[in-house]
Amino acid sequence: MTGGRSKKGVRFQHRNGQADGRRSSFSDVSEEGSGSPTRSRKEALEPVDEKPPPSEEEQKAAETAKKKANFWTRTLWTFIMIAIFFGALFMGHIYIILIITAVQIISFKEVIAIANVPSRARSLRSTKSLNWYWLATTMYFLYGETVLYYFKHILLVDKVLAPLATHHRFISFALYVFGFVFFVASLQAGHYKFQFTNFAWTHMALYLIVFQAHFVMNNIFDGMIWFFLPAALVITNDIFAYICGMMFGRTQLIKLSPKKTVEGFVGAWIMTIIWAMLLVNIMSRSKYFICPVNDLGANVFTGLECDVNPVFIPHTYTLPDYYFLPKATTYSVTFMPMQLHALALATFASLIAPFGGFFASGLKRTFKIKDFGDSIPGHGGMTDRMDCQFIMGLFAYLYFHSFIAEDTATLAGAMDLFHHLTLDDQVAFLPWVFRYFVNKFGSIQELSEYLVKHSSQDVLIELRQAIGQISGAIDKAIVAAS
Repeated sequence: MTGGRSKKGVRFQHRNGQADGRRSSFSDVSEEGSGSPTRSRKEALEPVDEKPPPSEEEQKAAETAKKKANFWTRTLWTFIMIAIFFGALFMGHIYIILIITAVQIISFKEVIAIANVPSRARSLRSTKSLNWYWLATTMYFLYGETVLYYFKHILLVDKVLAPLATHHRFISFALYVFGFVFFVASLQAGHYKFQFTNFAWTHMALYLIVFQAHFVMNNIFDGMIWFFLPAALVITNDIFAYICGMMFGRTQLIKLSPKKTVEGFVGAWIMTIIWAMLLVNIMSRSKYFICPVNDLGANVFTGLECDVNPVFIPHTYTLPDYYFLPKATTYSVTFMPMQLHALALATFASLIAPFGGFFASGLKRTFKIKDFGDSIPGHGGMTDRMDCQFIMGLFAYLYFHSFIAEDTATLAGAMDLFHHLTLDDQVAFLPWVFRYFVNKFGSIQELSEYLVKHSSQDVLIELRQAIGQISGAIDKAIVAAS
């Protein structure tokens, strides 16, 4: 009977509305649905040219060709990323900062996109604009905090930038409140669930990506080693986890990533520790890596100058006397304290940071996607490559400021205190500064020689202009007083 059998060349609509039987995703349809039934039936009755299915050999050949093309694409872009990274690393800190900024923006875009409903976004045009507004506001606040922390002594002496620096946090809060009010005012009946879901999802992305990446940037200002070493350890751990897992892997580590094994996990930990010791021994020899940023124009060839942090200076440690050892028997060992800190960083990169990748795997499984995007050909999205780096960078920042950073007065801190003095106290402070320098060097000649050795010509010219202006004001005040 013709009524009980489907005709050849005709497709029938499945219950879920997909012609190929694929389950519709969260992004395929809106809550109300779209399209007319009449149009769907017409589309379903359109004839389709049937082709004979490919043979098994053809399928294998096509799959092999696809894997080969993907391998070469992946390899090519791996070398491109390595070249860009090391080129920026050697060119200077500002170029690494630009790369981190690009990573923040691209990763945020990818994470926001996976939970987006296109039909809803088209009908609510403010949604996409608000997402980027939240990103801009958050980056303004975080970047401003970084600039204030490391360069406050420059901002506070500028007439235009000083008010922005003084009221930075209030301005940031005002920007956020404006976005919050706009979001509430844009709520529409029938779209509440989508809008509040998007609001929460955006704030989660800001915290997990932009907020954590902000501390990666701060690591650069504390010294290039605090950026490069944690990032290199995560990459090293990922590589050796694959190698050790492939060679010795037997026991599954976690169900979220079926290919991860306990043997690969432990083997990568051991190899990451060894690699950490080698990297520290190499980078600790260059002040470009271990000095905090005091010149954004510096590069690997010009280098940086600073008083080296004690953790990079080898120390000799003598073991205590033990009763079971002969008298006058001593044992000592010499190493840099930084090697112990590298051990802690390598352990975190091996045992904790991979869970950032497991978290990302769980997120992708939730939305039934393979990659977060296709920002990097052959590698997937930017977030796929950075999922472990964000939490590692945050840990490195907190570890450095908790156990390594020296608690010393800084120029920025002194300028901040001076800025908060009353005007009368600031004027009274100036004669003390001049007397202090004269007494410290003993003579004008010694002061002049020090300035020649430790100050650039631009700084000396600026200093002379400032002193000349003050001298002129003092002369006028003396004449007026007499």
